Amino acid sequence: MTMHPSSRRRTLLGLLAWLATAYAAAAVGATASVRAAAFYGQLARPDWAPPAWLFGPVWTVLYTLMGIAAWLVWRVRGFAGARAALVLFLVQLALNAAWSWLFFAWRRGAIAFADIVVLWIMIAATLAGFWRVRPLAGALLLPYLLWVSFAAVLNYAVWRLNPSLLG
Repeated sequence: MTMHPSSRRRTLLGLLAWLATAYAAAAVGATASVRAAAFYGQLARPDWAPPAWLFGPVWTVLYTLMGIAAWLVWRVRGFAGARAALVLFLVQLALNAAWSWLFFAWRRGAIAFADIVVLWIMIAATLAGFWRVRPLAGALLLPYLLWVSFAAVLNYAVWRLNPSLLG
């Protein structure tokens, strides 16, 4: 079965739009993280904390997986048919972008930790909503949920180790 050229174009444009949405959230967070590596280097960190250079490549992969997952859901049901799951997706993207501002730009460790806990809940809800529409879309969010689980523990540890820098 061949896809009609206009359907192919719509499908490709949809993929690009969902990737652009994910990357836009990444860009908002990255704006707050311009000097993150230097600040991260100043912080007391647990021995198990990853090096600063690792975060960029990991997040690039995760944002790509997020955009593809949202596109898969949109492709099956459209925005109207998957409104709840896709709105959850957009909300968690906003929380994700906010975290970088809270932690790196504004240096608010406690509020950043609260944000990442709510983010984790929203990712789990998004994953469940995506899974119901297209299991592959939910599965694509599993690495993200795992990474944010790790990041939440790291956020807490670094905040507690640096009360004067992350008030």
